[in-house]
Amino acid sequence: MTLKARIQDDMKSAMRARDNPRLETIRLLRAAIQRREVDERTELDDDAVRSVIQKMIKQSRDAISQFQAGSRQDLVDKEQSHVEILAQYLPKPLDPAAIEALVRAAIAETGAESMRDMGKVMAALKPKVQGRGDMGAISQQVKALLAG
Repeated sequence: MTLKARIQDDMKSAMRARDNPRLETIRLLRAAIQRREVDERTELDDDAVRSVIQKMIKQSRDAISQFQAGSRQDLVDKEQSHVEILAQYLPKPLDPAAIEALVRAAIAETGAESMRDMGKVMAALKPKVQGRGDMGAISQQVKALLAG
């Protein structure tokens, strides 16, 4: 079953269960997927759908920090529930030790020696960690290992 089909099935079950918060989040996700398909004039595969989900999670986390600064706990809770629901469609995240092992392996594999080689290391890492870790944090880890 494709990820889009799973999302569609989950939307139907949320409707039947009258689970409005879940239904709202899934509808937002389906709209984002459709918008991207129309913009790119293509059918999204599972990897592209995951990237849409990751983008939505990032936007929700940014919104959470803004709402916390504005003391809007009701909106923080709503965005947090969006993040939790969306995260169910992503693969299980890698633990920090596994990420570090992958970073070290990519550095060895590419023969990277300095910061100039960071692009090669990130290119080698991206397919292995896409959707399973925060690329910003992974980038910082690569920088630290290449600098040190």
